[in-house]
Amino acid sequence: MIVGVVGKIAAGKTTVAEFFEEKGFCRVSCSDPLIDLLTRNVSDYSWIPELPEKAEPTREKLIEFGKYLKDRYGGDVLIRLAVDKKRHCRNIVIDGVRSKEEIEAIKRLGGKVIYVEARPEIRFERLMGRKASKDRTIRSFEDFKAMDEAEERLYRTSELKGLADYVIVNEGTLEELMREVEGIIKDIAGKV
Repeated sequence: MIVGVVGKIAAGKTTVAEFFEEKGFCRVSCSDPLIDLLTRNVSDYSWIPELPEKAEPTREKLIEFGKYLKDRYGGDVLIRLAVDKKRHCRNIVIDGVRSKEEIEAIKRLGGKVIYVEARPEIRFERLMGRKASKDRTIRSFEDFKAMDEAEERLYRTSELKGLADYVIVNEGTLEELMREVEGIIKDIAGKV
């Protein structure tokens, strides 16, 4: 079983994916292959499209290299790499799905897609709280909105909601989110 998780910055995609991981899924992010290629950590792959110049995996570098790979190797290249990295797993959850082509690739593999959303103010608070190195250029709500708008222009994330099999509004507690994810897992397992 393959499940893809899509949504805007800090909507809770990774938290949803971690709940799946707790239920026995192997978790991988669409950015993992990019990070692995940029840092030359490629031993988990049976194939790689090409090795870029070694670089620090900042958000900007990940976006730039991801766009390059998609333009050169197809819009589903990160899904193919993520699934390859976890090819020995029975069930895979892919965090950070970002495009129509990636969603279509997951569905071609018989997978399901979850769209996670939350209001911008909530997402900004979460981003400030997580202090991830890839987010260090975001220092204010204006910076966050600019990054959010740039990502929307690049990926049209809002439009992907209509392609999802499930939508989670993640504005409550972790317990509420976990219950919603458990319901989705039961629903998916019942359809397999």
